[in-house]
Amino acid sequence: MPLIDYTRSAFRVLTQRAAGPTLYELCDPLLLAPDTAGESHLQRFYRVALGHPALRLILRRAGLPHLRDSSWCNAVRQSILAARDEPHPDWQRIGRPVADLLDKLPQHSPRPAHVAPSTKAIPLPRIEHLIRECAAHLLTSYRTNDFIPAYAAFNLTGDPDMGGRELLTALDGLHARTYKHATLMFNLARAFILGNPDAAALISPSWTGVAEPMWPPVQIRHRSAYYDAFFAEALMDYLDSGLSPIQDQTPVRHAIRQMIHFCLETSRERVRAPESGRPFDVITALAPPPHSQLSQFFWQLKHDLGFGLYVPDCDTTACAFSAATKFNVTHPLLDQPLPDFYAEYQVAHENRRNPPTVTINDHLDLSGGVVTWIENLAGDRPCGNDLDPTLNLDILEVSFLNYERWRIGQDPRRQRTLREIIRFQSRLVDTGAFADPRSHIYYLPELYCAYVGRCYNAFASLPSATRAALDPDRDFESIRHRVLAYVRDELLARDTNVFDAALGLLALAKLNAEPAAFTPALACIEAAFGEGRRPLAFPPTPLTSSPFKAYEWNKMKTPTRILIGGPEVTSAFVLSALVHARKRMLR
Repeated sequence: MPLIDYTRSAFRVLTQRAAGPTLYELCDPLLLAPDTAGESHLQRFYRVALGHPALRLILRRAGLPHLRDSSWCNAVRQSILAARDEPHPDWQRIGRPVADLLDKLPQHSPRPAHVAPSTKAIPLPRIEHLIRECAAHLLTSYRTNDFIPAYAAFNLTGDPDMGGRELLTALDGLHARTYKHATLMFNLARAFILGNPDAAALISPSWTGVAEPMWPPVQIRHRSAYYDAFFAEALMDYLDSGLSPIQDQTPVRHAIRQMIHFCLETSRERVRAPESGRPFDVITALAPPPHSQLSQFFWQLKHDLGFGLYVPDCDTTACAFSAATKFNVTHPLLDQPLPDFYAEYQVAHENRRNPPTVTINDHLDLSGGVVTWIENLAGDRPCGNDLDPTLNLDILEVSFLNYERWRIGQDPRRQRTLREIIRFQSRLVDTGAFADPRSHIYYLPELYCAYVGRCYNAFASLPSATRAALDPDRDFESIRHRVLAYVRDELLARDTNVFDAALGLLALAKLNAEPAAFTPALACIEAAFGEGRRPLAFPPTPLTSSPFKAYEWNKMKTPTRILIGGPEVTSAFVLSALVHARKRMLR
């Protein structure tokens, strides 16, 4: 948003007359306790998360005309009281008035305009220069922090895919009451924001492309095994490119080894398979302090707001095992046949205890897919469970990489597990649902496409007889052609930012598209180079001298829209995309 428009929105927010009851007029009498020592969780959440002085300043005049209807206003009040006081609330009843508000204030996912395709060819030496710059950024960040960070940012306008129906589904499907409280209250606040366009513009300015930029003032730095596995693979791509100078290779390999150690040792957690009770070591995305690198303030805040418990997940486990396999690590964890474990979390297979409960993408046939969250030894499942298509690509990819190690060809049960995931992916792509943001829980369709390429690469490395046994109907070829067409004719035919372009290029290169199709993405990346450097920052730091800005990499839709990304994430995707595009161009 241009500065003048931002200033005008801020002026109107601060001076407008309230068009109805405000969030604070509604909630302060119900949720502000006279003594914080006796607060319930809902009261503490409201005071800390929604009563923040900066948010109060923005929303103090943001009235909601719909709540001039006294019956509707009273229904919302009764919902808040029930959530606060009832020991066993009816969450459908509690959520209904807020869900009705959201349905009166619909949002839409970004759909950039079509643009004329760029014909500007980027010479190979320039591509190689960009690869080296991105690698230098990652190495500088690692040397500075002793890890490569990512960042979280809250967008209180919420996710466009979360309408009233989805809110009610989430309130029923989340297991922890603290998560239900947060989801209810964030979505109530969201209604007041969406009902006041100037407040919405301040909190979530418009942007170019599909992936949302992350605004620096609200980023929370942290470390996760999921990120370490991702960054390790990007640095492996750099080594494989042959462009790393001799003096870089030792520190690059050291960084990769340390990140894989963080995944397999620091972040490992013992669980039991839910049906067989067989013990497995899996990987948790957020290890406890000090390993998560969250500041003491944010870790305490996370705990105070009711998010202190974090359980392992199937995606982080798959990605960590994949990175270790690609780096030829020898570790006993890798000998565990993950398909056996995943089969017990697979829909309509052996999964009777952990079906998806937060089914906000239930327009899909979820049969054959594997759910996200792994029950810990104490039986905790605070998020309930959901099912994300991209996660299931990661499960396929790590299984293809370890096909011989895990003796998948000699085990009909393991083969069946993988075949059912392939059929799930085939249905998703054949119907075109993969291009709909509502189909995905944690990722954008463009990232799904990039990970189709990653998965296809691993599949193509298998012997032809193995491929035929796993995919007798040649579903992967159909998936490849449809995803290529979407990336070439839809994603890259529209106005993109550098993150969109990098993901599109990565998909094209890994799915063996003709190099002529790379031109729009390469031109966008080249034009954006340097956008992350802040000219007024002195002295420069890794955060002020990044080649690119931070964008939405993955996200949470509950309790509100929480984006994960960072300048290093953008550099890593650009690096990998350019390395694979260059390899394809040199063939």
